[in-house]
Formats: sequence, C-alpha cells, structure tokens
Amino acid sequence: MNTENSNTKTIIKCHEVQIHYKRPFFNIIKKVSSSEDSEKLLRSFIDIERIDYKEFFWVLLLTNANQVIGVSEIAVGNTSGVMVNIKEIYQLALLANASAIIVAHNHPSGKLTPSEADKRLTQKLSNASKLLDITLLDHLILTSEGFVSFSDSNWM
Repeated sequence: MNTENSNTKTIIKCHEVQIHYKRPFFNIIKKVSSSEDSEKLLRSFIDIERIDYKEFFWVLLLTNANQVIGVSEIAVGNTSGVMVNIKEIYQLALLANASAIIVAHNHPSGKLTPSEADKRLTQKLSNASKLLDITLLDHLILTSEGFVSFSDSNWM
C-alpha cells in the first residue's frame, strides 16, 4: 500500500500470514465413534498421575469422518477450576482444518456432575461452533474413576 505525502512516498509493509497443514497418513489415524472412544483416546494422551491434582482442559480435533487430527492440552488450572480460552480452541481447529471437535476436562474432586460454569462454557463453545461451521460433538468430564459425556446425557 502506498501513501503519498507531498513529494515523498512511504511504503507501509504488511506481514503475510500463511497456514501450513499436512494431513496425517490414513493408516495411522485413530477414529472416534462414541464417547467411550474419546475417553479412551484422551486417557492415552493425558498424564493420569495428575488428574486428581488440578484441572486440565483438552480438545480433540477431528475430520468430517471423526478421524483424529490432533489432541491438545488447552489449559491448566488449579484444584477448583481452569480458565479456557475459546479463541485458542477454534484457532487450533481452523489451523488443522478440523470439521469437528470434542472438548474435555477433569474434576479433581472426583464428581462427575457438571458445574454451572461447565454448562455455560459448553453453550459458548456450541454457539461459536455454529458460526465457524465446526461441529462440537461432545464435552467430557473425566475423573480417575470414570467419565460423563454431555452428549450422551443430553446436556448439549
């Protein structure tokens, strides 16, 4: 972009943003077909030794066929909660060209009942998903002993 000031030309430089993505090979991609599949995959990714220590928040990035593109730990909190940056979740989803996501967090207390904050966050994620045309398939709450699925429980 050129801007003219009297007889002097000033050039304003802009930075170019590039997105690079390479799809994983199909023979190594895991697929999720249920909340149990999601929970099993997450437990293979997360540090089970820390699940009762503090809250963590994760996202599974999926293709249109529910094949897992990636798993990311979005946030680490304390014993009573975790602050989640919704923009970071969708930034990852867009960069990976994900068609769907599954989010999850743990409750160090061992209780599988969602808090009001958990419900509000799920609603915000659902609203953002609709705007970005990325399907929010589920929100899981994990504990050492088990898990609960928002989707299976009709909380979404």
